[in-house]
Amino acid sequence: MRLRQVCLTVGVLALSTAVAACGSTTVPAAEPDTSSGPPVQGLTAWSLSGGSDIVLERSFESWNDEHPDRPFEVGWLENDVYKDEIRAAIDADAAPTLVYGWAGSDLAGYVADGDVLDLTGRVDPALDKALPSVAKNGTVDGRTYAVPANQTQPVLLYHNADVLAQAGIEPPETFDDLLDAVPALRKAGVRPVALAGGSRWPELMYLQYLTDRIGGPEVFQRVVAGEPDAWSDPALVEALRKIRALVDAGAFGDDFTEVTADSSGDVGMLVSGSAAFLLQGAWIYPDLVTSMPELVAAGGIGFGAFPTVEGGVGDPDNVVGNPANFWSVSASASPADQQAAIDFLNAETYSERAVDTFLTVRTVPPVRGIDERLTDGDSAEYLRAVYEMVDSAPHFQLSWDQAVPSDQAAALLDHLHQVFTGELDPEGFVDAMNDTL
Repeated sequence: MRLRQVCLTVGVLALSTAVAACGSTTVPAAEPDTSSGPPVQGLTAWSLSGGSDIVLERSFESWNDEHPDRPFEVGWLENDVYKDEIRAAIDADAAPTLVYGWAGSDLAGYVADGDVLDLTGRVDPALDKALPSVAKNGTVDGRTYAVPANQTQPVLLYHNADVLAQAGIEPPETFDDLLDAVPALRKAGVRPVALAGGSRWPELMYLQYLTDRIGGPEVFQRVVAGEPDAWSDPALVEALRKIRALVDAGAFGDDFTEVTADSSGDVGMLVSGSAAFLLQGAWIYPDLVTSMPELVAAGGIGFGAFPTVEGGVGDPDNVVGNPANFWSVSASASPADQQAAIDFLNAETYSERAVDTFLTVRTVPPVRGIDERLTDGDSAEYLRAVYEMVDSAPHFQLSWDQAVPSDQAAALLDHLHQVFTGELDPEGFVDAMNDTL
């Protein structure tokens, strides 16, 4: 589950256009220039085009204006291109000064190979602003190697309020409530749950939340640690069985494998009223506001935490998703450039200007004490809900396909998809995934 810029089939504009439409004079409509490729000399940073690039671009512009003797050159790349470029650059000891990433297995690998700088005690001004549940994802073995860079992205259960009202159904508090709602919604002629099974990664959100609700975060931590047979944990098996219960009940319809997230087919079903529920990340909300402002303003799109599971031992306040993206400092940079990068992180991470811009584009920066800034505007209720969810989370679990090595992530998505389609039973999934450890 990665940060994605979406384009809804019901007429959503791209996020760069959404930013311009928000009416703020502090946010440019233009996207950063991506034509020249990543810079490789001097103080450099590479980041992703789309999403929060507008905010990050302003951070670098502010720094460069105030430090003309230590300017950053910034390269903006598409998601998949960036991943190839950064890996090749690190392998060649030619990484940019600031290394952008998702934490998880990539960060652990960088640390093990000595590719990034130990920042412990050197970036406290930046970390002191961030919510602890997010900031701790930048640590490895108790040491800090990465600083959060952008908005927080928990996964929420969205619902179409009109569809639920017409079917006489309340938002589910438990998994059994969700499962029990399926027949009534099908009888009402709507798809109970929109799922972009053609993209595969949205299916992972169900396994993550159900495993956490049933067994707590320790279950997956054993997988990350590579413990033998870690995928055999009873909580994982039970989570897979509950997924099959939803599929067998017809929760996702018969054609969910033909629906894709890149075309926003799942989101389109929710806003059009052809589906009642959608489990998706906070990254979809800015485009919801832009494409369907009247529906959102009228409370037509509801949202909440994933339901609890009866008998589960996981804390119902735990969340999954992407805590944020992160900046690390290259270990191959010169000491002077490393210090400049650290100074940048301390000065620009979640500055007042950056926080204002994040909120303008209807995203939530994981910053302490911004409650009072979330009380006005058409998205105040949503922004508060996301902020409180992350602020109070005992544990914020990184998306599993980012938390494990890339070869295991590919197998995970493939085998889980086979569970959804009925090609693998839970026991077959467990055996196949234990073989990847």
